[in-house]
This record gives sequence, C-alpha cells and structure tokens, in this order.
Amino acid sequence: MRIVGLDPGLRKTGWGVIDARDGRLSHVANGVIRSNPEGDLAARLVELKRGIDRVIASYGPTHAAVEETLANKNPSSTLKLGMARGAALLAAALADLPVTEYLPMIVKKSVVGTGHAGKQQVETMVRHLLPGCEIASPDAADALAVAICHAHNLETRLGWSSSLVALAAGGARRR
Repeated sequence: MRIVGLDPGLRKTGWGVIDARDGRLSHVANGVIRSNPEGDLAARLVELKRGIDRVIASYGPTHAAVEETLANKNPSSTLKLGMARGAALLAAALADLPVTEYLPMIVKKSVVGTGHAGKQQVETMVRHLLPGCEIASPDAADALAVAICHAHNLETRLGWSSSLVALAAGGARRR
C-alpha cells in the first residue's frame, strides 16, 4: 500500500509518501507545500489544497494520514492551523482516499518510542526507518513520521507480527 502523510500548516504543509509492503517500509517522496504569506486566507487554503492534489495525483497513494491539531496559546493561530488541516482532509477525501488522523503524541510514540520525543529525534528515526531518504525539511520529516505511524497502525490492525523496531533492524517480514 502507498501512504501519504500530511503535516498541515498554513505557511508550510509537509508531505511524505511511503510504501508499506510485506512488512517493509520504503521512501517514495517528500516535500513541502508553501502558501503565499501575502495572500488572503482563502487563497492560501486553495494553494494548500491544490498542492496536496498534485502530490496525490503524482504519487497515487491508497491511504492518507493527517496529523491532528492541538490547541496553541494563540486562538487565532489554532483556528488557522485547523483550517489548513481542513484543506488537507478535504483534498484527501475528494481523492477518495481513506483518511486517518493521529495526535502528535501517537505519531512520536509510534516512530520514536516515546510520545514526548523532540523534532530532531523524530527526524533521526525517520532517517533510520527509511534508509537513504533525503528529507526536504522538518515539516516533511513530520509528514513521513505520520505516514510511518499509519503503516504501523495498519499492520497492528491487520495482525502482522512485524514491528517498526524489527523493520529498523532490517529484516521483519509479514508472517
């Protein structure tokens, strides 16, 4: 299966595409969609949605995973981030992809082993789990982590015995 992970933000939305086959993960692509900070809110949301549309059309994912938003200290920032998430959810849903949302703590726990991992720890584990992957930015690393988390959760739900730790060690196979 091919999974697109999305880390929504109004200024920058990270995206990452991975393949999960036979208990193995492989990197396909990653990057960042930027909106024009000079544009009005509606125009910026359109830019994000169209950028996600291009990623989906280019890489043909079968699943989408989106990071959930936690409340920030600034209510206006939280609202704008929620709107960016809405654009990401809409783009994936309109492409007829099943969409799953994950809290940042769940993503970190799935990828690093602790829900309070720092950004650098997440990026380091993403590099370890996807050897040879050139990560475009911290936002793209977070998006790849969301995709990895989704792959792990699908494996668990499907009863696969492989784990991300075994994948990192380079040898888990679906039983």
